[in-house]
Amino acid sequence: MSQGILTPEVGPDDHAHGPADAPVTLVEYGDYECPHCGRAYRVMQQVLRELGDQVRFVFRNFPLSEIHPHAQAAAEAAESVAARGGEDAFWAMHDLIYENQDALQADDLIEYAAAADVNPEDVADDLAHGAMSDRVRRDFRSGVRSGVNGTPTFFVNGRRFEGDWGDPDAFAAALQEIARTRSYTRH
Repeated sequence: MSQGILTPEVGPDDHAHGPADAPVTLVEYGDYECPHCGRAYRVMQQVLRELGDQVRFVFRNFPLSEIHPHAQAAAEAAESVAARGGEDAFWAMHDLIYENQDALQADDLIEYAAAADVNPEDVADDLAHGAMSDRVRRDFRSGVRSGVNGTPTFFVNGRRFEGDWGDPDAFAAALQEIARTRSYTRH
């Protein structure tokens, strides 16, 4: 296990939003049912709007199923939408799930898939058969190898971020400083 270092590095199979050559690559290990991740989602919306092309944002699944019983299915639904509709559909689904954290039953997830312009019957079939469980497990295992033990956990340019992510202004300022000085090792 590589404490504090992102393992593996961001690659083509990751869900990334923003330019690949951005000075900051921000990776979040998140759980769709986690209230702290819901708060982080709102913070990230503000930070990403403010920083624009300075940040490439990557999301990896880290469902804590023991305490969040709907997190695994939500992650699998998001991955199904991604597999069937591409990155834009994934991000639409990601946002819909976080905006509706109190409604994550299978029927809700199917409805969000339809809203993300993916055939809801296909997503229902994927959920029923666990078609995306390996993909979600791969993200989870990478989090464990990277030293993640709770959500949300952020990595900036390959190193665990220990600063204040809860305050959008402080988080944006820290990321801007990293972009300016490149003080974190770039991965």
